Amino acid sequence: MPPFFSSLNSILLSVGHAVFKWPKTQATNNEIAPRRESELELKGNVQDFHPIVAELKRAIEGDADLYMGFHQIFEQIPNDPKYGFDPTGKPQVRNYHEMLHQFQILLTCAPEFGDEETSELVPVPLNAMLNWPMNTLAALRIFTNPTVNSLLRNILSEWARFLSTPDSRYTLTDCSPNGWFSPSARLSIPNFEETFECAPSKEHWGFQSWDDFFTRKFRPGIRPVHFLEDDSVITSACESVTYKISYNVQSTSSFWLKGESYSLTHMLKNDPLTPHFIGGTVYQAYLSALNYHRWHSPVNGRIVKISHVPGTYCAISPATGFDSGNPDPATPDRSQAFLANMATRMLIFIQADDPDIGLMCFIAVGMVEVSSCEASVVVGQRVKKGEELGMFHYGGSTYCLVLRPQTKVAFSDGVAQSMEDRKTRVLLNAPLAYVAVKSG
Repeated sequence: MPPFFSSLNSILLSVGHAVFKWPKTQATNNEIAPRRESELELKGNVQDFHPIVAELKRAIEGDADLYMGFHQIFEQIPNDPKYGFDPTGKPQVRNYHEMLHQFQILLTCAPEFGDEETSELVPVPLNAMLNWPMNTLAALRIFTNPTVNSLLRNILSEWARFLSTPDSRYTLTDCSPNGWFSPSARLSIPNFEETFECAPSKEHWGFQSWDDFFTRKFRPGIRPVHFLEDDSVITSACESVTYKISYNVQSTSSFWLKGESYSLTHMLKNDPLTPHFIGGTVYQAYLSALNYHRWHSPVNGRIVKISHVPGTYCAISPATGFDSGNPDPATPDRSQAFLANMATRMLIFIQADDPDIGLMCFIAVGMVEVSSCEASVVVGQRVKKGEELGMFHYGGSTYCLVLRPQTKVAFSDGVAQSMEDRKTRVLLNAPLAYVAVKSG
């Protein structure tokens, strides 16, 4: 074991959140929505839907199965007062017409900060609106439909386009209680200007768009790479909380059942490199929406292959829905392993310099709005431990490291603590695991 490996107090941080921990009161998007709704009503409502929203409307109404399904996802929500509001406190959307109207509003809204009760997450409006519908049995069929996912991708891409423009910066202010630099926001992201690259003296603190703010970089030296020259140590690829570790992971498995198994053939989209990992280990962790959203290499090595896997956007595990008797109040919080098999994701295969680690795979998994995964490396590139691999856009997310069965590692005490309390964050570039059994 490398020296001081188990002494991680200085590189762990307790954050106390879930990926999509919804606020108890009406969220900031409810404050945005009335402005946008008024604008929309003046335009003439449905006739003035954006073309991509109108395309989804035509698809729903022109296909019998989709038409039925988009009725059922609302009709199957139990008739209980507690489901009369979405998790942000906004009245629950009750039909696909209202849903389309909200999609139209979404296209020109930038997330706002919130208040003390919403400070642990970036508001995710589509996810909030569809939280209870996603828990229905009909949702699994509808939200795994390729046509629906293609159309949702178009809507999310258009929203992403807006979030990449200067017009999206209206929430990057300290002049509003819901601004990202308001006093309450700065309490939730302490030491912001010392931690992240920014220019507080400039308008919008120097950020060019809301996405520029979301994908902000750490200042140099904030997250030093531990054991940089020790190839036997794997470091944390993301600023994240440990979700699950699975051993002896099989080629195929019933990943939709309670217990959340991993199914390598599906996780890796039947990639020719999949057989290398059968019987191996999967480590999964999730990122808070308030924190850092870039990925960094966990090892010294070489980029072997990069694959973008199209997948679902709003499907969750059927084991966590209404039929389970305990629906997920913060979808897709309980479905992260399921999403590793189903959601839009990016695979980055790395050949580690340490032969006892060998080939490994980093998987960036998009979660609902956070389905844009961008790589910043190319095949054949040499990477040093801690070097940037890519980034998520627009919200909370999750990632996996997949190791071969020959790679025998022991995880750090910090990982164990993080998995136990579900709130301790393993910092970027901190020790994650080390080779426990060396060959030869």
